[in-house]
Amino acid sequence: MDWSNSFLDAVIPWLRESLIWIPLYLFVVVFAIANLGKSAVYWIMGLAMTVALSDQISSSLIKKLVARVRPCRDPEVLPLINLRLDNCSGAFSFTSSHAANHFAVATFIMVTLYPLVGKKLYWIFLWAGLISYAQMYVGVHYPLDVAGGAAIGLICGGLCAYLFNKMVGLPAQPESTISR
Repeated sequence: MDWSNSFLDAVIPWLRESLIWIPLYLFVVVFAIANLGKSAVYWIMGLAMTVALSDQISSSLIKKLVARVRPCRDPEVLPLINLRLDNCSGAFSFTSSHAANHFAVATFIMVTLYPLVGKKLYWIFLWAGLISYAQMYVGVHYPLDVAGGAAIGLICGGLCAYLFNKMVGLPAQPESTISR
């Protein structure tokens, strides 16, 4: 079964580019500053530490320990995939740092902001999932790489959110400030 088409071939590689998501990242920072008061600085620092933790665990620890070659670098697998990038980044594949980082961000945001925003935040996991799927679609990760990265992200994001909520927390918000 061929899961590709010309539209997806044109769009999906862009999903994995961090510059594309700058407006979303700016929105998150502005939202925090506008809604979290003095806690915004701590929340933004917590979010940044969440990404740093998930990235270091994925890239600097697990990838080096497992040393699984990317599908786009494996001479036996390369003829079986449709590489949709001009180059194949890094040598190792497990775990996907894109998946780890984006699921960590999604989890941190969901757990910390859910009391303020509610169910409207569930879309953020779709965002993390699309970016993660893009890693497989372009041929740089296996499905297990993405699943492993997502698991690391969920754990790191949950842990950092728990620590943030326990140590800092968000200010009480009037019910009318943010509608659920």
